[in-house]
Amino acid sequence: MIKLKDIEINDKKWIDPLIAAANFRGCHQNFTNMFAWTEVYKYEVAQVEGFLVVKENSESLAPHFYFPAGTGDLKSVIETMKADAEERQHPFSLIGLSVENVEALRQIYPDRFEYQALPDIFDYVYRLDKLVSLSGKKLQSKRNHINRFKATNPWTFELITAENKDACWEMNVQWCKEHGCGKDPELANEKCAVRRCFDYYWELGLEGGLLRVDGKVIAYTMGERLNADTYDIHIEKAFPEIHGSYQMINHEFASHLQEKYPDLVYVNREEDMGLEGLRKAKLSYYPERMEEKYLAKYIQIDN
Repeated sequence: MIKLKDIEINDKKWIDPLIAAANFRGCHQNFTNMFAWTEVYKYEVAQVEGFLVVKENSESLAPHFYFPAGTGDLKSVIETMKADAEERQHPFSLIGLSVENVEALRQIYPDRFEYQALPDIFDYVYRLDKLVSLSGKKLQSKRNHINRFKATNPWTFELITAENKDACWEMNVQWCKEHGCGKDPELANEKCAVRRCFDYYWELGLEGGLLRVDGKVIAYTMGERLNADTYDIHIEKAFPEIHGSYQMINHEFASHLQEKYPDLVYVNREEDMGLEGLRKAKLSYYPERMEEKYLAKYIQIDN
């Protein structure tokens, strides 16, 4: 049986190198996302044969694993994961698999897994240069929103620092009040995850930016590098009644990223969780591609 443990902030030092070696593109294969959401999804982790093994034990689904991150004998570690599931007497399944992960699994286990696409957790991936330039007819409305925001508001953009981080959290609390976090379980869970990002902001290596209008924080965003060529936006909040606030924080932080990381190509803005409003907003920026994710269920063959 794998010696799994609850994920803790100190695990970052050994988990990050394994994730970096795998160079995955899905936002779920990221220490911050696992650490921030562990109260909801009950993540457990272990290092097995040079791989990171992550197990999710959320109440809404049967226990399942992520695709192992690292380098080495992939079949051996998957066999160990399968044996763990058998010993704990639950079906063996892996969630969040990329197209490449599915292909690797098919080569090792032909016809032993059944696969299901999970479109509600597909990631939206954009070219960074397009988020900055917003060129072309398709993005004309984004430019219009930004121009109107600039014309009608005395605004400033700042990077998040120790001095202004608390003001961002205060803005987040107000945002939650206005959007009913106390009544909506999903928003309540998100607030919990966001709180952990604020509490461990420096330890997680996060960075972000904020917008002020008349000196008041009206939008902020946070993220970090996901892999060799992609940045992951974990959080983006704005007061929607201030016209163009979301478009503006998106654009200003993208411009900062392009300047700070000239080697970056893509921005992963994560999933829409099956929420129609969020899906519409993310599609309106015309993603370069969707990072597809799949569920793989092991087919048990009776002897």
